Amino acid sequence: MRVESLYLRDFRNYSEASISFAEGINLICGSNAQGKTNMLEAVYMLTGGRSFRTRFDREMIGFDALSAEIKAEIFASERKQKLEISLKRGLKKEIRLNGVKKSSGELGETLKAVLFCPDDLNLIKDGAAARRRLMDMAICQLRPGYSKLLSDFNKLYENKSRILRDFKENPSMLDTLDDFSRSLALVSARMIRYRASFARRLAETAFPIHSEFSGRGEELEIKYSTVSTVKDPTASVEQIFGEIMEHQQSHRSAELSSGSCLTGAHKDELEISINGRAARSFASQGQTRTAALSIKMAEREIILAETGEPPVLLLDDVLSELDARRQEFVLNRIGGGQTLITCCEDEDISQRTGGRVIMVENGRVI
Repeated sequence: MRVESLYLRDFRNYSEASISFAEGINLICGSNAQGKTNMLEAVYMLTGGRSFRTRFDREMIGFDALSAEIKAEIFASERKQKLEISLKRGLKKEIRLNGVKKSSGELGETLKAVLFCPDDLNLIKDGAAARRRLMDMAICQLRPGYSKLLSDFNKLYENKSRILRDFKENPSMLDTLDDFSRSLALVSARMIRYRASFARRLAETAFPIHSEFSGRGEELEIKYSTVSTVKDPTASVEQIFGEIMEHQQSHRSAELSSGSCLTGAHKDELEISINGRAARSFASQGQTRTAALSIKMAEREIILAETGEPPVLLLDDVLSELDARRQEFVLNRIGGGQTLITCCEDEDISQRTGGRVIMVENGRVI
């Protein structure tokens, strides 16, 4: 699968731009703050109608504009297709695939991408939210129904958190607390099954990649953990739901006292260890970067195995953060599919990859 062309109108700092991409490696070059990451963001939007930088569509619309457009010609499922996303202030975005209206979740069935940015190099050392985000971004593309689950969870979590935070000033809010707790537990049960399945595949796929990358001297282990009462995160939704409700009931008083939600999928974690030791606590910077690279490459391999097509790989200024050995590891593994790489200088990487160079200056493609 690949993006053949992209048209942007009033998207971020692009008033209007048309870009054609090569099938293999594309280098998006320019100085800082010129619009390179904005271009990758537009491409990523095509995979699920979501930005990897903001939750709010309005932030992607140009400052003086009322709307923005993303149009693309893509090749996926062995045929050319057209994708269009229209963003309007105060209105729900509109998505069309070959002229037919689609939901955000349905986009993942057509085009898939793996994003790797400098923040991902901190994936191991950052808090659990970073690793939940890794799972969610991948699963949204692999399982279209997950996107709605994630949206429902976020809304329920915000509502329940508001009740726990404000009920002392407005006691009547407690009348709906149990309903929100039950709904949150049910959505959490469904999310946990998806996450547990993905985590298992990630562990199996990342292990050999990391072994090769580290010279077969280190072993990477990834384990999924969730609500403590859940005995088997791959069990039926009904069983997981009952176990979450057990946890919820035992923590109800604690939630009321603390004013925060203590039960649900927002407590999930990927526990990552290297040679049996917790990577977050004991791994060196070099080890954590090697592990992060292995995990992102594994994500790409999972999508390839699932679809038979390599996903579009988006490398946002990540190569400049890596030493020569790790750069070579990434560059040696990105063959066979389309890759978009943003960088400030093009000469060295262009010579090493033979990629097509696209120069960007102040929201214009030169």
